[in-house]
Amino acid sequence: MPEPIDKTFHLVRPSGAVFCLETHMHTSQSSACGMGTPEEMVMAYRNAGYDGIIVTDHFMNGNSSVDRSLPWKEQVDSYCLAYEKAKKYGDEIGFQVFFGYEFNFLATEFITLGLDKSWLKAHPEIMTIPIEEYLKLVRKEGGINIHAHPFREERYIHQLRLYPDLVDAVEVFNLGNKNPMFNEKAVRFAEENHLPMTSGSDCHLPRGRMGAGIALDHVPAGLEDIIQCIRTGKGYTLLGMNE
Repeated sequence: MPEPIDKTFHLVRPSGAVFCLETHMHTSQSSACGMGTPEEMVMAYRNAGYDGIIVTDHFMNGNSSVDRSLPWKEQVDSYCLAYEKAKKYGDEIGFQVFFGYEFNFLATEFITLGLDKSWLKAHPEIMTIPIEEYLKLVRKEGGINIHAHPFREERYIHQLRLYPDLVDAVEVFNLGNKNPMFNEKAVRFAEENHLPMTSGSDCHLPRGRMGAGIALDHVPAGLEDIIQCIRTGKGYTLLGMNE
């Protein structure tokens, strides 16, 4: 089971790990709570020993820094700028960067992977449709939803919502959780519902806690490769849980 997070975490590369990937992180470009530019976060993760990251800034229905008064397509352009800057810098220094986003429904959050900027521009309705319809739509379109820190307790979280039949994986270890019990509950929830598990640092600043994520047993061919691993729960191990 996860340990209390009462120390500074760092990446411990497990034996046999070929590609260490952060699955949950934020930048100041698109997350209002982020404290590191896309370039700063890329460098921090490379220096920490990772091989790649998935940029998962808060989407426009969450703690986003995007101007919501803009037309929808301009909001999407503004939101995706964080990933695009991180990807450009990552390419320059030989570090892999992938796109995702943290979707919010009344403080219940999901890491969505597999849908790109053009898809987002074509689907403004995702901001208003019921969350059940959103989760089904993502799956229909070939993406996946990871239930992020499902049992976290904070002042801004007023209700526990679980969707075991509609999510594709559960984030069972999150370094942003203040109480290890939140992670332990997530592990049990995933096991009881036979759902694949992920781990994420949920890091917001260059000198923040890192060390979570997944360790793939191969270099991924692209995001779809990573998605397939998570969807099946095969080809990777969880980082950070045994530190």
